[in-house]
Amino acid sequence: MIKKNILSPFQKFVQIESFSGILLFIATILALIWANSSFGESYQLLWQYKIGFTSSHFELNKPLILWINDGLMAIFFFLIGLEIKREFLIGELNSVKKIAFPLFGALGGMLIPVLFFLVLNQNSETMPGWGIPMATDIAFSLAILKLLGNRVPLSLKIFLTAFAIVDDIGAVLVIAIFYSENINLGLLMAALVLLAILYFLSFKGYYSKYLLLIFGVIVWVLFLKSGIHPTIAGILLAFSVPVRQKINTPAFIENLSSIVENIKNAKTSEKPILSKEQIAEVDDLENWTDQYQSPLQHLEHRLHDWVAYFIIPVFALANAGVVFNSQFDLDSALITNIIICLVIGNSIGISSIVLFVKKIKLIAVPEDISNQQIIGVSFLAGIGFTMAIFVASLAFKNNPVYIDSAKIGILIGSFISALIGYTVLRLNPKKHE
Repeated sequence: MIKKNILSPFQKFVQIESFSGILLFIATILALIWANSSFGESYQLLWQYKIGFTSSHFELNKPLILWINDGLMAIFFFLIGLEIKREFLIGELNSVKKIAFPLFGALGGMLIPVLFFLVLNQNSETMPGWGIPMATDIAFSLAILKLLGNRVPLSLKIFLTAFAIVDDIGAVLVIAIFYSENINLGLLMAALVLLAILYFLSFKGYYSKYLLLIFGVIVWVLFLKSGIHPTIAGILLAFSVPVRQKINTPAFIENLSSIVENIKNAKTSEKPILSKEQIAEVDDLENWTDQYQSPLQHLEHRLHDWVAYFIIPVFALANAGVVFNSQFDLDSALITNIIICLVIGNSIGISSIVLFVKKIKLIAVPEDISNQQIIGVSFLAGIGFTMAIFVASLAFKNNPVYIDSAKIGILIGSFISALIGYTVLRLNPKKHE
């Protein structure tokens, strides 16, 4: 019973991410068809349509695609921040023993693809794209595992999720350090002061979702104007959300029992509405419920569906529409490099390092995970869709030729990685229940 209670939230997470991967695939296909159809011009015009406002002292007027990439993706990164904090405090990364297995996998999945890119790249103009093959798209990869059903153990899904989260941490650091420019230290310091206030309030046990929202918008704008990519603000804001409840379960049950008795004894209305006494008890119940819920868990639960079913598919729709009959000559060398890094770099990097540290007993791999499954998952790690396209848009933001080339490389490399990974895992002997 205890094991079921621990794993059920994760199983729900896998289910959400798996369906998100399907929506991501549909959005990608739709974007490609739309961009290459007779309505292709409308696709380009839609995402370049400017929205915002301008005054004599302040301007915030951006194309729709940048509102998605800088704005909606900040919410995506906020959710990643919540997941990272939860995993480090109470999840699969909260001890050295737990983090060792996915950590070595993530290191191989980040360092080796980057090394491949640097070695294979012969063009100084495409060198900024070295960060593209680093991160795994968790939605797509879990969707592939979902298709395999009980051929893959839950522990393998946990491993994939954990090292994808570590990958995301690495990608976030890379974006913050290498893909931010012309930094305004004054605005950055103002943002950090506001974040420090939130951290201090969280440390003291105070949390207000309204204060978080107000500070969040201000910090996002400050990061945007300071030159640091605003999605980093999402990560840092997430770390200010407390994980602890204000009251424990016995206290909540005691108050809940009292509220139930008060509702039973309260004066009832003859009409199909609540009496004043019942309304007061319901308000009291909402207050106690807010105190009983973990703020971090509650926000993560509320945002997950929005991110998985709306933000990520919209991001794919806006960014995956590569025009194959483009007026620009695509860079075949960049396309080939990215494909090799995603498919070969990740598979060699993850499997070789994990199997090596397993051999010398630096990590303990769950008994229900075979070496073949580790190799299969290492290919799935080459599905770098969301984060890879995001990094490509930052690396080559002033060069549409390289952006389109990078996107084609990402799409082809991710498809090949998914196909090989699925085949390897599919051919793995199914264990008897």
